Amino acid sequence: MGTDKEIKSSIYNNLDVESEFFVRKCTLEDLEGVIEVNEKELPEDYPFFFYKSILDNYADSFLVACKKNNPKKIIGYIMWRIESAPSLNGLKLINKGHLVSIAVSETNRRKGVSTALLSNSMPEVLNDDLSEYVLEVRVSNYPAVNLYKKFDYTIHSIKKNYYRDGENAYFMIKKVKDI
Repeated sequence: MGTDKEIKSSIYNNLDVESEFFVRKCTLEDLEGVIEVNEKELPEDYPFFFYKSILDNYADSFLVACKKNNPKKIIGYIMWRIESAPSLNGLKLINKGHLVSIAVSETNRRKGVSTALLSNSMPEVLNDDLSEYVLEVRVSNYPAVNLYKKFDYTIHSIKKNYYRDGENAYFMIKKVKDI
């Protein structure tokens, strides 16, 4: 179990600001709360070992948002992984930061939680010599699409029937460097 000192040293935004939450690195003890947020807010569910694998391999960019008045209560999370994949022109392999999942509990939306999770996690992913960030988002999820656009993501293509329920996804990219 992590100590309070370890948790405090991994906090990204200042606890003294007026926001009701703070962002920090995810710990093993947080995974139950992450899964709870995921299962309540997203139709896509993952098994425990999937979260554990992301935490084990990409801990620096697996962040959680917690209530200031209840620091163990997870109200949102973001998790990334690094993938080596062909560049768009297919001439070489590049590293891509792939946003695996982001979710915020419904009662905590429109308070800057997703923005804080994205802005604090993207620099952590960048440390892995990335050429671009990539993500998929439901075409009907206008708030998320608009959030990503504010971070300079652009819609590259549509992935047909991407989600289990048959909904299409926008494949969005943010270039980090020219390839």
